[in-house]
Order: sequence, then C-alpha cells, then structure tokens
Amino acid sequence: MNKSAKKTDVASALDTPTDLPQEGVDKISAALNGLLADAFALYLKTKNFHWHVSGRHFRDYHLLLDEQSEQIFATTDELAERVRKIGGTTLKSIGQIAKLPSIKDNNDDFVPAHEMLRELAAMRKARGIADDYDDCATTSILENFIDATERRTWFLFEASRDQGNAD
Repeated sequence: MNKSAKKTDVASALDTPTDLPQEGVDKISAALNGLLADAFALYLKTKNFHWHVSGRHFRDYHLLLDEQSEQIFATTDELAERVRKIGGTTLKSIGQIAKLPSIKDNNDDFVPAHEMLRELAAMRKARGIADDYDDCATTSILENFIDATERRTWFLFEASRDQGNAD
C-alpha cells in the first residue's frame, strides 16, 4: 500500500459528518487546536507555580493554583472533542503542541495573570471564527471557557495583589 492510499484510508476513517463548510471546519479546528496547545502550556505553567510556591501564603496559593490547573486541564478534552465533532483532527504529539501555543515557553516560577489574559484573547478570537460559521456549539463552549478564564484571572490577580500588603 502506498502512502497516498494509506493517507486516504485514514482520512476516510476519521471523516465525521458535519453541516459546516470545509473552510469553516479547517479554520475552527485550527483555532481550537491553538487553544488546546495554550491550555496544555498554561496547565504546566500553573502546575509549576503550584509545585514551587512558598512563603506565608503558601497554603492559599498552593490550593488556588491546584484548583486552577484542574480547571485548565478539564478544558483540553472538550476542546479536542469539539474539533473531532465538526470533522477536524486534533493534536497528536508534544511536538505539535510545542509549535502551536500563543503562550510562550519559559521556566519562570510564577504564572502572571497576563498569561491568562493572552489565553482570553485567543479564546475570544476563536469564538469569533466559530461565530463567522454559525457554529453555535463551539461559541457556547468558548463562552463558558472565557467566563471561567476571567474568573481564574481575577482570582490570581487579587491573590497576587495581596503579596505586597502586610497582614
């Protein structure tokens, strides 16, 4: 079997019926895969700070960041499954994830709130793309994720403001 025939077999095996135009499937899938890569990057950054937090507010920050990392990780399955539901293909490897995130890699010990704001901007853009193709299911998922991300950003911002205040 040649590579072309094998590729066609795989494509037909993964074909999912949808009423979205192929252009919409491609654009929405690309946007959601970017968000998926961002979610994995932000998850690891959040866990990094969770693992390395110290100081007088250790317990509060440790628990807050653990809760936030669980929320972030929970989005990954929904994003990937939405891509598949509309007939797209999703991320397959760490290498592919590394090529896509808008959240840049670093080894900082802290996840600043502005990293979550970048994720919010990417979610709003993806929501706009889904809206352009009347994909209300994707827009609905993203609206819920936007709200949850705004909440995480708010909590992290408020917790970090307290760092400079004396008790």
